Amino acid sequence: MSENKKCILVVEDEVKIMEFIESYLKNSGYEVLMAGSGREAEEKLREGKPDMLLLDLMLPDKSGEEILINLRKTSRIPVIILTAKSSEESVIHGLDIGADDYITKPFSPRQMVARVNALFRRTEKEEGGETLTFGGGKLIINTVNYRVIKEGEDILLTPSEFKLLTTLAKRTTKVFTREELIMVAFDGDYAGFDRTIDSHIKNLRAKLEDNPKEPEYILTIRGVGYKFGA
Repeated sequence: MSENKKCILVVEDEVKIMEFIESYLKNSGYEVLMAGSGREAEEKLREGKPDMLLLDLMLPDKSGEEILINLRKTSRIPVIILTAKSSEESVIHGLDIGADDYITKPFSPRQMVARVNALFRRTEKEEGGETLTFGGGKLIINTVNYRVIKEGEDILLTPSEFKLLTTLAKRTTKVFTREELIMVAFDGDYAGFDRTIDSHIKNLRAKLEDNPKEPEYILTIRGVGYKFGA
């Protein structure tokens, strides 16, 4: 695996689609690993340590959903799900179980590469990072090394969850609309339903809040959006 090129693991059981994805990603400067089944994907995740995962949810031996749920127990690798199901509920479910973004089939190669590039931009470490502390040290957010610590315990966030959290936490007096969060947290690259933001917020609360139904950090401002409760 090249030290300079980003490596993407593509998990897709349809050979023509896999080859199509591989060709365009390689032409865009990425290294590509390929897996045609869930078990092969898990092996390559253990062995190759790719920088991103493009994951089809419909696989012959093991569902992409199961792979993603297990992966999120130990890894914050950026994940884009590939799905033929374009309904809002299907997309929201994919985000709920840990995906950072989604692409619905059929898709254009330009759209795919743009979404990959955008997600990599969101995961790049910020220059001049800082440490944000709340609740007298109860919650610590370190933007240099991507660590979130709650009461001394590391909290594993996906790249999109981390970007969203830091966006809110850096401007504690501001109430963000969903549209503003898409523009600020995701650089305007996040195309989808308004509820995609709600899904990420739900996941953040589940990981950060003592009681997600009565949040201390991620507050809902009815009729407007969200703000951080400092």
